[in-house]
Amino acid sequence: MSSGKLIRWGIASAGKISEDFVIALSTLPASDHQVVAVAARAQERAAEFAKKHGIPTALGSYEELAKSKDVDVVYIGVLNPQHYEVSLLMLNHGKHVLCEKPLAMNRKQVEGILAAAKANKRFFMEAVWSRFFPSYQHVRQLIDNGALGEIKDVQVNFGFPLANVDRLQKRELGGGVVYDLGIYTIQVSQWAFQEPPQKIESTGHTNAEGIDDDVSTTLTYSGGRTARMRISSREKLDNKAIIKGTKGQVTLIDFWTPNKLIDIDGTEKEWLPPKGKHTTNYANSEAMRYEAEAVRQSILAGELENKTVSYADSLLFAQIEDTIRKQIGVLNKYDEQ
Repeated sequence: MSSGKLIRWGIASAGKISEDFVIALSTLPASDHQVVAVAARAQERAAEFAKKHGIPTALGSYEELAKSKDVDVVYIGVLNPQHYEVSLLMLNHGKHVLCEKPLAMNRKQVEGILAAAKANKRFFMEAVWSRFFPSYQHVRQLIDNGALGEIKDVQVNFGFPLANVDRLQKRELGGGVVYDLGIYTIQVSQWAFQEPPQKIESTGHTNAEGIDDDVSTTLTYSGGRTARMRISSREKLDNKAIIKGTKGQVTLIDFWTPNKLIDIDGTEKEWLPPKGKHTTNYANSEAMRYEAEAVRQSILAGELENKTVSYADSLLFAQIEDTIRKQIGVLNKYDEQ
């Protein structure tokens, strides 16, 4: 570790989500977070990214980043199918890691990544950023202090017309709504129920390439309590998560990036993150600052995982994703390995 409380970030991939993460870091104190290197498969992309964001080192391979002596923790923003190999590379070179969701292509890969994190005694977390928002923390308090009563029902829809977004539609890019959108609906259901589902039932529609583009799933928990979710890349849905308990309900608006919620008393609460030095590619990405600060706190505390998105959480998310994909008949080469 570098001196004091500073953690030094390396960024793996110079894509849009990596850029948004760097912009989010720029909203935090420079004495706490510093981006010291960016790596891409093409040196010129890394150099262009580094110049725009004032990053001192631009590297033309992920191996060079893994070997860098100046980096404490690596943010991995590569495409879904590359998460596994790049996570292993960084962990095996002694780096702490924050890897974008969905963590991997199946549970088996997740097990491999977590085994490497444990073997190398390095902090590792799947970047389920939503859970670090003040709104999610507020919901956690309402559940934990009994204000909502017993949680009975979660209803969550997540959809956008994304037919032209290759990374969602193409098999070789790790496409499919279960990976890209399902991780969100699954994690919010688990945030509410805090136990594994006892039954999973799914129906789905696939595109011409056989990749899931519209899926409905019911997760059934103890006592017949349910989470009902729909995910779609075919049309825009209401994109809310409604969590109902025996004493009341709470609604997360734009639940994957919710600055706003409708509280148990019907009032609207809002928490706005500060703006960064540049405009983000995706809406509200400045809020990635919350997960980044949680990573810093965990690393400084010597933790290998963060309780908000634990190893057990990531394993369960992957297992639920695998089950849904199996039920709708969408398997890929990673499932055969």
